[in-house]
Amino acid sequence: MQGLAKTLVIDDDQQHRHDLSVILNFVGEQHEAVSTSEVENSLWEKDWGACLLGKISTGKSLNKILDFLRIHNHIPVIALSNHANELAGLPNYVGELELPLHYGQLSDALRHCQEFLGKRAFQVPQLGRKNTLFRSMVGRSEAISQVRYLIEQVSSTDASVLILGESGTGKEVVARNVHYHSSRGKGPFVPVNCGAIPPDLLESELFGHEKGAFTGAIAARKGRFELAEGGTLFLDEIGDMPMSMQVKLLRVLQERCFERVGGNGTIKVNVRIIAATHRNLEEMIQDGTFREDLYYRLNVFPIEMPALRERIGDIPLLLQELLARMEAEGAKLIHFTPRAITSLMEHDWPGNVRELANLVERLIILYPGEMVDVNHLPMKYRYNDLPDFQPEDHFLSTEDQERAALADMFATSYDETEEAAGSSDLPPEGVNLKEMLAELEVEMIRQALEAQAGVVARAADMLGMRRTTLVEKMRKYGLNKEDLR
Repeated sequence: MQGLAKTLVIDDDQQHRHDLSVILNFVGEQHEAVSTSEVENSLWEKDWGACLLGKISTGKSLNKILDFLRIHNHIPVIALSNHANELAGLPNYVGELELPLHYGQLSDALRHCQEFLGKRAFQVPQLGRKNTLFRSMVGRSEAISQVRYLIEQVSSTDASVLILGESGTGKEVVARNVHYHSSRGKGPFVPVNCGAIPPDLLESELFGHEKGAFTGAIAARKGRFELAEGGTLFLDEIGDMPMSMQVKLLRVLQERCFERVGGNGTIKVNVRIIAATHRNLEEMIQDGTFREDLYYRLNVFPIEMPALRERIGDIPLLLQELLARMEAEGAKLIHFTPRAITSLMEHDWPGNVRELANLVERLIILYPGEMVDVNHLPMKYRYNDLPDFQPEDHFLSTEDQERAALADMFATSYDETEEAAGSSDLPPEGVNLKEMLAELEVEMIRQALEAQAGVVARAADMLGMRRTTLVEKMRKYGLNKEDLR
């Protein structure tokens, strides 16, 4: 919890406000505890790291606080067993802490708030562009910068381009950029997926057919080559083209003319060919499944698209681009916490940019206008997952935890009678606070060591302190791992 800005506690119950202050003081958390009557505009001008919202006495007071929290939505908010439903619609709502409190939950919640603070500080760098050439190819990595350079060089020529790379890397984006910024940019861009069209229909699809050329050909039809006249024909997944069609395509590339299926007239063609594939064409040549002469006709100017795992550092910029595109389509923007972005950057992305785009679209549907943290991501994208702040079995699994002094401080529910609440008053003879806190610290250290099977480093992490600090405290109190129950 070190480094977290001051915590604001808002609670109209004086006793519980006092108990919260004792707990936060004990864990070394700087804070200010106020009632709703003390909340005013100037209060929100301070640099708050979190807001703990306890019991609010009236609906009018609650609405007042909610209005402030909507305005100051950079401050992460935690509900203390109350008002979770009202807070759930806020983008800065972190979660709910139910009573009795436990150190592990409180510690995790405050660390979680520290991550949420990064929303305001985490600024995705803008990618400066001289023009719109690379609009969908954002990134600062060397690999994508090289691709942009190659596009810029080849766009001004009429050379055939072969785009290589895994599925989902954006090969068609490259093809469209080459076309739109070439001298043919005002002409048509006609894409054909060679792997999606049955082999017996591919010839007609590319070259067209005359009336009566085959059963069902009730009228003459232009093919993709004719439709792309004066522009660019994009042959996607060229590696899936059957050998019989490879021969015919090679003739068109060599002679710049073809005949429709069922026709005798020669049609001259003026198109630029851009091909793409995720396959290794050189291996296919060795296997006899791709023509070597066609390969060299297509491979005049190769461009290799890097996989997303090879440019992980570009993910923040890609997220920004994808969100901006979906916002333009009317979607409600979501916000990623730095920890969520870090988790996404640890994924290997077998589906590349297409997989990332699909994930962003799914999250916008699930959490429109909200904050997306690690726990909101699908399980396979969680690489630094933290537990939710609901009481879970591993927090309440032993009688020792139920008897912990921290839990006792809040054992009384907000809904209990005033008489029950008064039972937490100091006894007439007073208490030795230093001794009581020392006993509490010993008990929590013992619990952490037991929970982590005596592994000091893990227990220290659970308690939010350095390993050396925990060792010193164990030495101070004469605790040994062998003494654990």
